[in-house]
Amino acid sequence: MRVFALSDIHVDFDVNARWVSALSSSDYQQDVLILAGDVSDSIERFEQCLSAFARRFKKVFFVPGNHDLWVIRDPQPMNSLDKFDLIKAVVARCGASTEAELINGVAFIPLLGWYDGSFGLPDTQLRETWMDFRACRWPQGWNDSMITEHFVGMNDWRHVGEGVVTISFSHFLPRIDVMPWFIPPDKRRIYPVLGTSRLERLVRDIRPDIHVYGHSHVNRDIVIDGINYINNAFAYPYEERIAAKALRCIYRSHERALDALADQ
Repeated sequence: MRVFALSDIHVDFDVNARWVSALSSSDYQQDVLILAGDVSDSIERFEQCLSAFARRFKKVFFVPGNHDLWVIRDPQPMNSLDKFDLIKAVVARCGASTEAELINGVAFIPLLGWYDGSFGLPDTQLRETWMDFRACRWPQGWNDSMITEHFVGMNDWRHVGEGVVTISFSHFLPRIDVMPWFIPPDKRRIYPVLGTSRLERLVRDIRPDIHVYGHSHVNRDIVIDGINYINNAFAYPYEERIAAKALRCIYRSHERALDALADQ
C-alpha cells in the first residue's frame, strides 16, 4: 500500500479538472489518497472530483478547505456550516471519508480547523481582500476564533487504534514556521489567515510520523520537532514555481515493514 498526498486541486480551473480525469484508473487501486482540502465551492464540481478520485484509489481521505465552504454561489439561507454538512454527505456518497481510520497498520487522522489570529491579526486591507470574509457565511456574531473553536472541537481520533505509522492531516497550517524563509515580506501579510496554533497542540498530542497540510500553495517537506510536515499543493495553473502538479507518495507500507524486520 502506498499513501499519496495532494491538496488545493481547485478544479474550478478546467486544466486542473482535466488533470484529475487523466489520472490512471488502474495504477492506484491498492493505494490511499489524502486530499487536504480546497477542491471547489461548486458542489457539482466537488462531487465529480471526489468521485473520480474514489474510483481510482482504494481509499480517499478528505478534510475541507476554506474554498469548499464558500457559499457565495449558493442560495441563502445556506451558511458555511450547512455547506460543511453537505460536503460531508457528498464525501460519504462518493465512497471517500472524513473520519479517522486504521488501515494496514497506518493510522489516518483528519484534523478540522480554521484560522484565529494565532499567526497574527489580519489588517484592514487583508479583511477587505481575502475572499473568505465575503464568500463564507457564519452564524450571526461568530468571529474567527469561534469558527476555529467549532471545527477544532469536532476532531475525534482517540477511538482509532495505534498504528505502526500515524499520519495526521489538515487543510490549515498547524504552525507558521512550516513556511519557508524565502517568502517575500509583502506576501507574508496573508500569514494571519493560514492556520491556527490550536491544530499544533493537537498534533503534539497525536505525535504523528507525518502531518500533511495544504492551503499555503507552497510545497514543503520539513521535519520539525521530529514530525515530517508535508505540503503537496496542486494550486492554481499559474503557480508552477511554488506548487507541484503531481501526486506525492509520502509512505510505502512494504518499505516500513522491511525496516521493522531489519531492526529485530
